[in-house]
Amino acid sequence: MEVDPSIRSAAFWLAHDLDLGKGTSRVLITATSGENPDQPGPSMTDLIAGLASSDVTRIGGVAIERALAAAVDTSRPWQEPDGEDVLAALPEVRTALAPIAQHVMTASSTPWWSHGRQVEQWAINWRPADDPAPLTRDPARALPTWARDTRAEEVRAEKERPRNPQANWSGTWWSFPHGTLQTIGRVPLGLNLIEDSFGEEHATVIPVRGVGRTYEVRTADDWVSLCREYPLEVTASRRHDWYRCTGHDGRWVIPDWEKVAERWDAVHLTVLAYLSGASRALRVDADMSTVLAGWNPDTTMWLTDVAREWEGPRQHWQRSTYQEAWTTTSGDPMSHS
Repeated sequence: MEVDPSIRSAAFWLAHDLDLGKGTSRVLITATSGENPDQPGPSMTDLIAGLASSDVTRIGGVAIERALAAAVDTSRPWQEPDGEDVLAALPEVRTALAPIAQHVMTASSTPWWSHGRQVEQWAINWRPADDPAPLTRDPARALPTWARDTRAEEVRAEKERPRNPQANWSGTWWSFPHGTLQTIGRVPLGLNLIEDSFGEEHATVIPVRGVGRTYEVRTADDWVSLCREYPLEVTASRRHDWYRCTGHDGRWVIPDWEKVAERWDAVHLTVLAYLSGASRALRVDADMSTVLAGWNPDTTMWLTDVAREWEGPRQHWQRSTYQEAWTTTSGDPMSHS
């Protein structure tokens, strides 16, 4: 879609027809002038033919980064798959996309997708330069508070929320603890790899370095293993959101992060693990499943107090609108680190 307008058009119209919210939450408004409004739009055959004939050599690093950012931003683990998700999951579309995926995986701009945590990291503070804030750092208090609150919410949800997974109910849907320090490995690219972002226009990034033991989530299986070793059941509190997202009705678990911290100082999620595992029902055992939700790719979550603000200035980034590129406050675009 980034490099071929005909594919963009075909995907738009086909996804609109496949969207579960068509006519309700997703309404198409058109303006016609002497055109036939009943004229048929692009067909699935048109889309498949366009994908098959697309020139993959035109898919360079910039297009790949934009597509990655779009995939992350439109990942919403609390609602049904949208029309684009449904379209991309069709067997014939998946088959047609395979050569493009192969090109992406061999492109010069993507080897880092499988890399582990870098030594140099950046914490994001979504504030402008004239509103500084200290580095968030108090895991010894944040994790016990999170564990207590999560268990309490599960008890309340078991008593108060309907067991029907299709009930119109929403609650906590993410699978990581708030209140802990999170860092990214690349700036400014990491500013765009935010699930369902609020379109922030200012960011202060803080150089961070940490030591200790890092658990690398390189595949979906690595995430499942963490949930299997340190399970914390969250069925009642996640049931409705994760059913809408995955279509799976069953028992749910996430890692008990307070216990994970007894062995690991940090957990890093690679881009490939995110792309292969996020917003899917991942089987943990015969009874339990999990969802990797709300955790952005190439993000490190620090579970113990081993990360520090490092030497070097803080960087201040801004953009005028959601679609524009991030620049330094001096107005000069900076390359990705």
